[in-house]
Formats: sequence, structure tokens, C-alpha cells
Amino acid sequence: MLVPPLGYTPEEVRALLAPLRNDLSIAIHAAQNAFAVGAIIRVAHSFLVREIIVIGDAPFYEKASMGMHHYETIVRVPDDAAFFAHVGARPLWSVEKDHATVGLYDVEAYPKDVVLVLGSERAGLPRTVIERSDAVIGIPMYGVNHSFPVAIAAGMVMSDWARRRYVAGTVLTGGSNAPDPTKSESGY
Repeated sequence: MLVPPLGYTPEEVRALLAPLRNDLSIAIHAAQNAFAVGAIIRVAHSFLVREIIVIGDAPFYEKASMGMHHYETIVRVPDDAAFFAHVGARPLWSVEKDHATVGLYDVEAYPKDVVLVLGSERAGLPRTVIERSDAVIGIPMYGVNHSFPVAIAAGMVMSDWARRRYVAGTVLTGGSNAPDPTKSESGY
């Protein structure tokens, strides 16, 4: 865990975290739950994502982010067209159970610079986003509930992404500060 030095501004903390950032972005489409968006920001910070893209004008509950919104790059885009322009040629993977092309546990590897997009808990993702996606990930569910809370789904997918980059003996990964597993048994 990294603890921001007392007295540093959010900009200074962001600069310290920049070399540790990962090649992963999270997008939230038309979220209807301001608390969930704040929670996703908090979780995304724990994985040091490149950016968090909020599609639409949905607010987020800053208290739910536990202050992590100060240290993250949060990009707001008004609609799908602006989102697609922002993403450009980066791989876009949707997390959407009803249109899944691959199960979460069947993903072989996540591409570099992937953007994972999640929709609202009620409406999911629109057809325009599904059609533009390079893959659509479904998370296995066994109960009668139709969906996971979006913040939980985001955490599950980010955790699966991170699991594939885990270096034994450490909890810090990514960036140029990632430990070299050949140096010692502990990875340091």
C-alpha cells in the first residue's frame, strides 16, 4: 500500500503515482447510481488504472470514492461518439452478461491499453457500445439476481486483469517500479 505523504497536493501525489500506472482504463456508461460510480473510482485507484472515463452526465458521490477522485484522471465525455473518439484505436472490452462472447474465467489475456466499459445495473450497455467492442465479458452468476452491482463487477474484472500481471512475493505491480522476479525469491 502506498500512503500519500502528508502535505502533498493531489497533483504531487498523481505525479508520484504516474510511473506506477497500469495500461488499463475503466469506463462507466450512463451510470444511474452516483454511489456506485464513486465506489468504482475508489476501486480503480487501488489498481492504479490509466484513467476512469465517465460517459454521460451522471454525477458521482465523492464520499464513496473515499477521496481517491483527487488522485485519479477522471475523463468525462458526453456521449458514445465522444467516448469512441477518446478511446480511438485502443481495444474496447465490454462487461455485459446478456451479450457476452467470453466468460471472465475464459479470458486468455487482456490486450495492452484495454478499456473495460461497464453499463448501468438496470440498462446494461447500449447496442452501439456492444457492437464497437472487441470482446464482451460475462461474469458467471448462479443466483436468481439478474446482475452484480456495477461496482462489484468492476472490481471483479479489474482483479482478474491484475491477477494476470501478479508478480509472486509482491502486492505492487505495474510501471517501471515492478519488481524483477529473477532477483530473489521474494521478487525484490
